[in-house]
Amino acid sequence: MNTSDAKRVSPAGRKATDHGVNFTNTACLSRGVVSVRRGNVFSQTPAKRVILQIPHVQEKADLQLNLLLGKQWTLYAVTPLYKFSYGQMQSYSKQLSLFIAAEKQKGLAVEAESDLTYIVKFSSVPALKTAEHEQESVLIQIAERSQVADDNKGGKMVWMGLFCCTCANDIVENVMEEFTCLPLFLVHGTKRLSDHVEAWLQQTFDCCCSPLHINPISLAWMVAMWSGYNMDRYTVATELTFSVPCTAYPLDISYAIHPEDAKALWDSIQSIQEEVRQEEVELFMECLYNHFHRHFKIHLSASRLVKISTSVASAHSSGKIKILHSQYLIRVLSLLTELAISKIL
Repeated sequence: MNTSDAKRVSPAGRKATDHGVNFTNTACLSRGVVSVRRGNVFSQTPAKRVILQIPHVQEKADLQLNLLLGKQWTLYAVTPLYKFSYGQMQSYSKQLSLFIAAEKQKGLAVEAESDLTYIVKFSSVPALKTAEHEQESVLIQIAERSQVADDNKGGKMVWMGLFCCTCANDIVENVMEEFTCLPLFLVHGTKRLSDHVEAWLQQTFDCCCSPLHINPISLAWMVAMWSGYNMDRYTVATELTFSVPCTAYPLDISYAIHPEDAKALWDSIQSIQEEVRQEEVELFMECLYNHFHRHFKIHLSASRLVKISTSVASAHSSGKIKILHSQYLIRVLSLLTELAISKIL
């Protein structure tokens, strides 16, 4: 939803003041999934999170990082990889290519690389490394070989996966020497290929991949933090989607806010620019709830937050995320890495 869309659903174009900030009324209803949340559940979250001060990545890395932007990724948490070696990535590429081909042919061996339908490439992503002892991120790309005999382009990219351990030095230091800790795994592509890759990873590195869902508390942190980031320009409205309980049919409430209003609200709440506190996130959400109730007489606190969208990124409780802005890529991955670590510990 863009800014004009957000304003279009306003009943009468009225504005209201919350915490010194003007909002334009926005709401729309749509069918969706139903669940429930009540009460204050922030007690299980960190008391505060420090905002990373990271310089912009080098220009030569921009092309590689741009591959990560604008795609919908599915999140997984992965236990440490046993005997993974950065020096063996070319070998891993060949092994996974052969494994996928064998799975496609119902377990029959593939005799020649020329018979492979999919070509796999493992590569490191040093631009996402923020500290000396941090494990380098690993990018897996799968291309489908072209049926045209003289096509030298290397095939069409059909699947991508990214292993990350962004800003997680503490856990890396505590992992045994034979293990490599890359707890966050982002996947973009078909489920069939994802299943093949997961099976190969488990077989090769004795690891476990499990879906990483995002609870309403983490979604609230995301929308508060990301709404406060400085942007050269805003591309989408700040939007929150809530699942409504106890209805005759599945119902969602979509609550859109002009991004500049959301940032102004957050700026009026945040006390220290380099960190975000739990009570500040609570107050940010409370202001939004109060504003919505004032105009629509609906208690959003009795519903469940299932999706948030900002100009930085969007995230869904099912574990789907889309990163939109390269400047804050590492900050987004850092928060997701923290959530992945919490799941596997």
